[in-house]
Amino acid sequence: MNDFFKDMGQAVLKRWKLANFSLEKFPGIAQAVLDERPPAQHVDLPALMREFLLNDEQPLQTQSGFGQPELVAYEHPRFYIQLLFWMDGTTDIHQHEFSGAFHVMHGSSIHAHYEFEKNHAITPHLQMGQVRMKNIELLETGRTVPIISGHRCIHSLFHLDTPSVTVVVRTQNDPGTGPQFNYLPPHVALDPMFSDFLTMRRKQLLDVLEQTEDPEYADFVIEMISDLDFERGFYILQHCMGALANLGEWGTALSVFETKHGELAQGVAATLEECVHRDAIKGMRSSIGEPEHRFFLALLMNVTNRADLLALVAQRFPNVTPTDTVLRWADELMDTSDDGCAILDAQFPESLDIAIEDQEELFLASLKHLMLGQKKAPASLKPLAATGLKQVKAALAASSLRVLVD
Repeated sequence: MNDFFKDMGQAVLKRWKLANFSLEKFPGIAQAVLDERPPAQHVDLPALMREFLLNDEQPLQTQSGFGQPELVAYEHPRFYIQLLFWMDGTTDIHQHEFSGAFHVMHGSSIHAHYEFEKNHAITPHLQMGQVRMKNIELLETGRTVPIISGHRCIHSLFHLDTPSVTVVVRTQNDPGTGPQFNYLPPHVALDPMFSDFLTMRRKQLLDVLEQTEDPEYADFVIEMISDLDFERGFYILQHCMGALANLGEWGTALSVFETKHGELAQGVAATLEECVHRDAIKGMRSSIGEPEHRFFLALLMNVTNRADLLALVAQRFPNVTPTDTVLRWADELMDTSDDGCAILDAQFPESLDIAIEDQEELFLASLKHLMLGQKKAPASLKPLAATGLKQVKAALAASSLRVLVD
């Protein structure tokens, strides 16, 4: 491992030195070196792992928590090469304070690019604006992608295989490109490295009140939100959203926040609802190991419209109609119990008087009808009638499958 990455590091250093260590040129240099001798073709992953475990002569390792784990393969005062292992990793939507390029050495990922428009800084650590997806692509083994520091490269990765391994050639730090914001669509950018220790301790104390079922929990949260500034109020609202919803107090707390902050708060509700949606899919991922199903979850989490989702399915599985592939996944992920039928977190409406043994077929037929955008319901959906179909659509639209029916 050391010889391969030492040669790669020296090749990068030689070219970058000739470019007078230009930060603008570094991503192109890193990408070119990775593509000329791709690690996916030249590195034996099992041998690399064995060598790292048994040979003490390794570059200095960092204390970084990024990766599962991160291995430093080459180091220089200006840049280094790291290998990032991902077991179930899904990166937040983020930008970087460094530049370079990354290469998919093993596995594959869904890669989404974003832009942040009409941003308004509330504080140096929190901004409001419009988080918009520009494009989404499937990265397979062997792909190399440049990294541009700052807001010009806002992206996220959903790793599909276990493990996925990426090789990153990156600068130590690009001055003036921070903070390294994370983005919460559709409206919030925040600095994940900012530490407000008082707010942190207050959240922890609120957790104590929640877990001990203190009857004043919701009152404390609402009183705090009515008094705090926007930034700290947002963090408290975000942290307590689930508990407040369970207590039936979420609407009250949100209304207090919106009343206090007026127009600034208009995008907060949609942002926190999207956080719940993305967290729900991340939670499902931990119990789903089938690569095709993980690919499906990645699409449900990141793709914003049905056409793009089906196009990515067709790209990865070109020999089958993408609608049929999605319906097969829905069928495989169906769970039927005494409580009824569910596809992931979409529950067949309990209010419909349909026998449990008939729900599965009707659920799949409804999903197909809605995905195809048919004007007239097929005969197979006659037991639902128009009102029943509306209820099924509402159940799907309120779930992680919403992009398929919107």
